[in-house]
Amino acid sequence: MELLFNILRVLHILGGFVALFVFWVPIFTKKGGKLHHLFGWIYVYGMIVVAISAFYMGFFRIFIDPLATDEVISFSWFLIFISILSSASAYYGLRVLRFKNRKKSHTNPLDLAYPGLLLTSGIGISIYGFVQHIPLLSWFPILGIVLGITHLFYWLQKPKRKMHWWFEHFAGMLACCISTLTAFIVFGAPRLLNVESVSIILWFLPTIVITPLIIGLGIYYNRKFNKPKNSRV
Repeated sequence: MELLFNILRVLHILGGFVALFVFWVPIFTKKGGKLHHLFGWIYVYGMIVVAISAFYMGFFRIFIDPLATDEVISFSWFLIFISILSSASAYYGLRVLRFKNRKKSHTNPLDLAYPGLLLTSGIGISIYGFVQHIPLLSWFPILGIVLGITHLFYWLQKPKRKMHWWFEHFAGMLACCISTLTAFIVFGAPRLLNVESVSIILWFLPTIVITPLIIGLGIYYNRKFNKPKNSRV
């Protein structure tokens, strides 16, 4: 079990670095273009490795490792939540493209179960964080709660907005980026800098920066797609 843990830890680091290095390419390249498509999938595959390895490592420390301290267990719960948040967001970002032409509500069990898991795990981890007096675990899962509710509403409602799938795709993938950067700041950066931890403000920096970006892109594309045909602006 320890050998498997070490192998997955190496894969987790490699997948994480791949995701960190390529996630910006789909954001700034032509949407739907070759680079966007290629690096988008590279990012997704990197995050699949990260999510699976993170879930196992968190599970191992909590339920199998007899030497795990309370602090290790607490951050292992965060690791599990990050794996759910990242995988659910990336999965959502892909599935909205798969069903972009839908005209009615969507009730695929897996597409509803994933945001349901994100919602319930966010609630559970947040409660755990408040009980243990851990700010990161108390407040960060609120992002998962909001996203879980948002994803469920999107699937269960009949599409009303033009190019609705476009908005949901970039929102899902950018939410996945939040989890990527947050996990790096919490776990990766302290090890690279050889410090015990970084400021709690930095923990929430990806959410603080990328959330307005999602909102701003939503406003931009909403105006673009709904611009009058005879407008020259």
